[in-house]
Amino acid sequence: MIDQKFALETLMSFLSVEGITGQEKKIGQEIVRTLKGLGLSGKHIRFDDANERIPLPTQTGNLIAHLAGTIEGPRLLFMTHMDTVPLCAKAVPVLKGKKIVPEAETALGGDNRTGCAVLVHLAKILLEQKPKHPPITLLFTVREESGLFGARHINPEVLSGPVMGFNVDGRLASDVIIGAVGADRWEVDIRGKASHAGVHPERGISATLVASLALAEVHANGWFGKVVKEGREGTSNVGSFGDAQGRSAGEATNVVTDFVHIKGESRSHDAKFVREISEAYKQAFLKAAEKVTDHEGKTAKVKFTSRIDYHPFRLKENAPVVQRAVAAVKELGLEPNCRVTNGGLDANWICKHGIPTVTFGAGQNEIHTVKEWVDVPEFYKGCELAVKLATIGV
Repeated sequence: MIDQKFALETLMSFLSVEGITGQEKKIGQEIVRTLKGLGLSGKHIRFDDANERIPLPTQTGNLIAHLAGTIEGPRLLFMTHMDTVPLCAKAVPVLKGKKIVPEAETALGGDNRTGCAVLVHLAKILLEQKPKHPPITLLFTVREESGLFGARHINPEVLSGPVMGFNVDGRLASDVIIGAVGADRWEVDIRGKASHAGVHPERGISATLVASLALAEVHANGWFGKVVKEGREGTSNVGSFGDAQGRSAGEATNVVTDFVHIKGESRSHDAKFVREISEAYKQAFLKAAEKVTDHEGKTAKVKFTSRIDYHPFRLKENAPVVQRAVAAVKELGLEPNCRVTNGGLDANWICKHGIPTVTFGAGQNEIHTVKEWVDVPEFYKGCELAVKLATIGV
């Protein structure tokens, strides 16, 4: 039932349109143009206003399209994200045999233009071949790569009540992702006091030293990297270490550093344990601040903030959405692999919005690197699976 020629041409076209995270306007317009070219009326296509609620500059909202069913039945959601990582800027796709690779030293954008092409191909099959299927909503989100913001800030009402969802984002069509980790993003400001490091070092309060002592304690107590505590597991990492603008902390070796800004994350499949990991960092910074004083006994000031990036979820294998996915994979002659992932997905937030959602792949490989490539036969399998998911059992 699939149209390989259309699917591949659509993927190559989408890969050629730049749209790094937060700058999805052009790829959104290209998807709309293609959907209209398939005969989908403009009145069934819209952009929402999620970008007005996202706390980072975002050109456009999520793109939503509705397809009427050929039979009555509960609505299904098919979704993916439009944005790519910044390393994909200026990417030019090249087809080499059964692979698509970037022409130059960039990432490719298969994450997630493969998903965009899978959804548009699904629309083509349903609109032209008119197999039996229930009503379907297509969702193309923004800013997935920079924090799942499009999925987080969508108003579920614009999706028209789907009972289950299928998210295209990954490598193998046979991988049915039924759960994903949750995460906190945290930041800390350490305000010390500047002083001449050669003449009066005792008059300064080194924010760098406070930060170093705190991170050393975090590591010593087992809260950095892979974290295992009383049978519970998670991870944590420290990202940027500098000033508020991302520049170097401190300006000169002869000045006691007066300010440090650090960003990090905590992850776990246990929502409570995520918060405990973040709290361990907070307490370490507060404790370290007490150890570094000036000649008058004054200490640094620490401001630690954290926010939920996304909630963990885990669907039961007997959930209807999982059973539908497993049955569809088997009908393609593949062996379904139900698993959980330690990375965040748009499905984290869609499940939180009350729509149980699984994720499957469509040929992505070595994403977020200059070695990224798309496996074309696996991409076709993703296209086949989407069609099967829309039509199975009807």
